[in-house]
Amino acid sequence: MTDTTAPPHNTLTCDPEYGYGSEAPEATETTCPAVTRIQTGAIEGIEGVPVTVEVDITTGIPALNIVGLPDTTVSEAKERIKSAIKNAGFEFPLRKVIVNLAPAEVKKIGAAYDLPMAVAILKQSEFLLESHLLKEALFIGELSLDGTLRPVKGVLALSLLARDHGLGSIVVPQANEEEASLVEGVAVYGIDHLSQLPRLLDHPEHYRAAISSHALIESVRHRHDKPLIDFAQIKGQHLAKRALEIAAAGGHNTALFGPPGSGKSLLAKAFSGILPPMTFDEILDVSRIYSIAGQLPHDTQVITHRPFRSPHHSASAVGITGGGTHPKPGEITLAHRGVLFMDEFTEFPRQVLEVLRQPLEDGVITVSRAQQSVTFPAQVMLLAAMNPCPCGYKGDSLKACICSPATVERYFGKISGPLLDRIDLQIEVSRLSEDELLGLHQHPHTTGSESSASIRERVSQARAIQTRRFADTDITTNAQMRPGELKQHCSLKPETEALMLQAIRQFKMSGRAFDRLLKISRTIADLDNADRIEATHVAEAIQYRSFDKLSQAKDTLV
Repeated sequence: MTDTTAPPHNTLTCDPEYGYGSEAPEATETTCPAVTRIQTGAIEGIEGVPVTVEVDITTGIPALNIVGLPDTTVSEAKERIKSAIKNAGFEFPLRKVIVNLAPAEVKKIGAAYDLPMAVAILKQSEFLLESHLLKEALFIGELSLDGTLRPVKGVLALSLLARDHGLGSIVVPQANEEEASLVEGVAVYGIDHLSQLPRLLDHPEHYRAAISSHALIESVRHRHDKPLIDFAQIKGQHLAKRALEIAAAGGHNTALFGPPGSGKSLLAKAFSGILPPMTFDEILDVSRIYSIAGQLPHDTQVITHRPFRSPHHSASAVGITGGGTHPKPGEITLAHRGVLFMDEFTEFPRQVLEVLRQPLEDGVITVSRAQQSVTFPAQVMLLAAMNPCPCGYKGDSLKACICSPATVERYFGKISGPLLDRIDLQIEVSRLSEDELLGLHQHPHTTGSESSASIRERVSQARAIQTRRFADTDITTNAQMRPGELKQHCSLKPETEALMLQAIRQFKMSGRAFDRLLKISRTIADLDNADRIEATHVAEAIQYRSFDKLSQAKDTLV
C-alpha cells in the first residue's frame, strides 16, 4: 500500500535572512549541518562503480547546480528534483544548492541519480532525520515530477556493488525490488513515492522486500522450462543432432551448412532446448547484463535460461560487438553464457565476421573509445548456419547448382582461415531422404522420437563431469581449455595418437584446429562417461570437421 501522507514541513534551523553558513544575531549557538553524503553508483561496462552524492546549501542566488561530470540526463534532473520535492510535500530550499557527484572522473549517465540527489538535499535541509539507512544504504531511482519513483536500468549491478562494498542495504523503486533481491546479503527496501522517505527511515521494516532469490529463480525457471521446438519433432538429421548434443555438452562453436529446407534453422532453434540449466552465479551474471542493457523481462526481472541471440545478417559490427559513445553491450555480450546464432553466416559483412575472432578465443570483448575502454564478457557458443553456395544447391540431390567454381570460392572466401579454426564442429546438413521424411529411418545413436529432455539429461551429466574437472579454475567447459589443461586432461594412448597424427597430415590442420579436435574428443568421452579419450572418440570427432575436408580438397564444393 502506497503511503501518500505528506510529511510535516520542517523549519530550517538556520536563519532565513542570513542563510546557511552565516551567524544570526539572536541565535549565536545555532549551527548548520555539514555537507550531506549519500551513496549511489554508476555503471562502467557491466560493473557498478561507487559514487557519492555530496550536497551543500549555502548563501547566494537560489539555484541548483550539479557538478561531477554529469551527462545531459543528469543535468536535466534539476527540474525533476525540484518538482518532485515540492509535490511530495517538502519545500525546496530557497538558497544556492550545490550537488557534487564524486569521483568527478567517472561519467554519470542516466536518471538513476534523481533519488540519491533528492535524499541528500532533503537531509541537508533537515527534512529528514538521521538514520542508519542514510549512512549504510545505496540509493537509486528516477523521479517523476509528482514524486513517483520510476524503475531504472542496472539495479542488479548496483545491488552487487552494495554487497561488495559493505553496504548492507539498497533503496530502489518498488518496481525494481525483485531484481535487487537476487543478490543475497543485501537488504532491499522498495518505495514508490518520495513522500515515503520519512516513514522509511523511521520504520524501514515496513518497506523491506521479503523476496527469496532462489524461490524467485525457481518460479521463473519452471514457468519457461518447456522448449518451443523439441528434437523429437524434427525428422532425421541424426548426425547433426548428435553434433549439437556434443556442442551443448562441451560449449563448442558449431557451423551447419546445407541446401535450403534441409533443417538448419529448425535444428538451431531447437538447440536451446538441450542446453544445461544455468547455475545461480550464471543467472546473476546474465541478468546483470540484460539489466544494464534494459532488456530484462518486465514480468520476471531475471534471466533463468541461457540466452539465444539471433542477429540479422544486416547487423553492423558495432551491433554485434557493442559500442557507442558510451559503450553498451552488443549481441555477442547479450549471448554470454548462451548461444549466438548467425543464420546466413556468409551473408554477414566480412568485417563483422572478423571481429568475432578475438571474443571467440578469449571469451571477452574490449570496446575502445576516445573517452574510455570497456571490457564486456562474451563466453558464447557460436552457432552458424549457411548455404553451400550463393544459389544454395551445391551438391543437392534434387536441384542443380548454377554457381561457377569462382563464385563459390568467393562465397566461402568471406570466412577466413583463422575464423574457421575457431569453429569446432562443422556439419553438413543434407536434404532428408524419402524414408526420413516418412519417419522410417532410425539411427544407432538416437531414435527419431528422442526428446530434447533426454538429450539434455546426457548433456547435463557431461557438464557435471567438467564442473568437477575444472573445480577451482576459471574454466567451465572443455571448449575453454588452455594448453595446460589439454595436456593434463587429454592424454592419448599410442593408437589414438596415431589416428590424430593421420588426421593432422590428411587435413593439414593448424595447431589451433588440432587443439579443437582434441577438445571435441574429450567431450565425446565425457558423454560416454569415459576417463580417457579412446580412438573411437577421436574418429567420431574427425567426422565433425567438414571444413577441414573442404580445405584439403576444394573441389568438393568448388
